Amino acid sequence: MRLLEEWYTQETKDSEEEIFHRPLSDEQLFFHAVSSGDIDFVRQNCKQQKFSETEGVGILSHHPVTNLKYHFVITTAFVTRLCIESGMEMEQAFRLSDFYILKLDNLHTLESVIDLHDRMVLDFTGKMRLLTRNQGMSKPVTACIDYIYAHIKERITIEDLAEYNGLSTSYLSRLFKKETGVSISDYIRERKIEKAQHLLKFCDYSLVEITNYLSFSSQSHFIQLFKDFTGMTPKKYRDIYSSSTWNVSETPKKNTALP
Repeated sequence: MRLLEEWYTQETKDSEEEIFHRPLSDEQLFFHAVSSGDIDFVRQNCKQQKFSETEGVGILSHHPVTNLKYHFVITTAFVTRLCIESGMEMEQAFRLSDFYILKLDNLHTLESVIDLHDRMVLDFTGKMRLLTRNQGMSKPVTACIDYIYAHIKERITIEDLAEYNGLSTSYLSRLFKKETGVSISDYIRERKIEKAQHLLKFCDYSLVEITNYLSFSSQSHFIQLFKDFTGMTPKKYRDIYSSSTWNVSETPKKNTALP
């Protein structure tokens, strides 16, 4: 009963003081821009620091940083689900969401929360922008791409994908090549090498660990494929591109296990 009394008291106070939330249309425009890959609109929104505006938004905590963190989580949840509805692979979207919300744990200033928010929405928007370029693909090809993303650590065969789609290997191979311009085998290798590039740039894992993690048949095979796709060996790539530029707040501790 006490909680109900508090609610009616607060609701009356807000009405008397004419405290109203901003129109839903403002938020809808922003969320649509993210889920449709409108990078220019989202960049402009971030530049104008719309996320840090307090007028017309709910007070979820009387502590400014905690209040902004709560709004960050709400924004991330909406963005994640809208991007999934607009075609982003579900596991990728939820992994991104988890990643950014976990990063939020270590932030203690308004500026760092705002910076992380901007990185988060631009990351989702950029991925949706790439995704919209692939719209128009058939359901089997889209399903293949999603499957490859979710199972990138495993050894993936054309037979696996054909069985997953309920199609023959020959038909699926022709369809995939027609719609993407590359064969299924080449696409799988490209995605694995892309993942290897990320590991080489941002982690300290050995070539043996990366080889095993991505299910290459041998380290020599991995090195040769990497060189074929990038024009350099994994070691040279790491020497050139290894970076720790992700600096939203304090430097994260080194991972003890592969992602």
